[in-house]
Amino acid sequence: MLDLTEADTLYAALLARDPAYEGRAYVGVITTGIFCRLTCPARKPLRENCRWFSDVTAAQHAGFRPCRRCWPLAARAEGDRIVSDLTARLKADPTRRWTESDLSAMGLDPSTVRRAFRRHFGQSFLQMARASRLRGGLQTLAKGAAMIEAQLDAGFDSASGFRHAFARLFGHPPHQMRGGAELRADWIDTPLGGMIAIADDQALHLLEFIDRKALPEGLRRLSRLAGGRIGLGRSAATDRTEAELDSYFEGRNPRFTVPVRLHGTAFQCRVWQTLQAIPAGQTRSYAWLAGQIGQPTASRAVARANATNRVAVVVPCHRVIGADGSMTGYAGGLWRKEKLIEAERRYA
Repeated sequence: MLDLTEADTLYAALLARDPAYEGRAYVGVITTGIFCRLTCPARKPLRENCRWFSDVTAAQHAGFRPCRRCWPLAARAEGDRIVSDLTARLKADPTRRWTESDLSAMGLDPSTVRRAFRRHFGQSFLQMARASRLRGGLQTLAKGAAMIEAQLDAGFDSASGFRHAFARLFGHPPHQMRGGAELRADWIDTPLGGMIAIADDQALHLLEFIDRKALPEGLRRLSRLAGGRIGLGRSAATDRTEAELDSYFEGRNPRFTVPVRLHGTAFQCRVWQTLQAIPAGQTRSYAWLAGQIGQPTASRAVARANATNRVAVVVPCHRVIGADGSMTGYAGGLWRKEKLIEAERRYA
């Protein structure tokens, strides 16, 4: 159990449902025998009925059962029943056209759904569903098919709606990404969601989860650096990236050998190269990272460089956490960071 001198602080965090304690503290309620996250939506217990734990294992050893509302044994996003249910539905039918009326028909409040998804993913469920539908259109365009065919495969009634949604995701309308190009973009499926990979014949240039809020700006920036030469399609580096991601997520091999082309300042590139040296199954702090590049007072600058990494998983910015062990921000969503760190424990 945690030092009881912290009980006042922890109880205040429980009442406030403070997300800063996510993954760092859990509460056991002696009157129910259940333990919860501090962000649990259930009615709050009296202070004298609370017992505090630093991890789920300690809570279970003390005889407490996991709560069935906040699911403390799951990653944070999975602990939200609305989020887990809707993401499962989206995965089962990625081309479905979701509306707020659909959510209401399920007995859900659209504003509650919107807040829950933005809290975990930085965007609404309807935005995620729209991006998911684009996958079919992307694959159709990459084969050289007509725009109208791609639009229909993506489940859009209007050409303007398809072009607008495509441009929001990729930073460019679809016609600008047709034809031959040195850099080519394609979709890669992973257990944590779809990713956009951009590569040339020799190296990987970008790998991002499609629901990352900053993805369009990252694509536009890469397009400028590449002189606008980004098309649709695959390369040998894309195939190699996909094969190594499959091996990584299946628990067979944590190492990535695909060449990576880093686009950033000299300082950013040093940070990203140092990230690649952190072994799978281990984590480091921003202060450690700053020390490794020879600038021990540059923790904040290191954190900014970490946040601007455009090659997710392969350049493992998810392995950097707070000095106190807290799960700090991750552009792909804290739930993915939790999942990635959890999955890598088998490699420790």
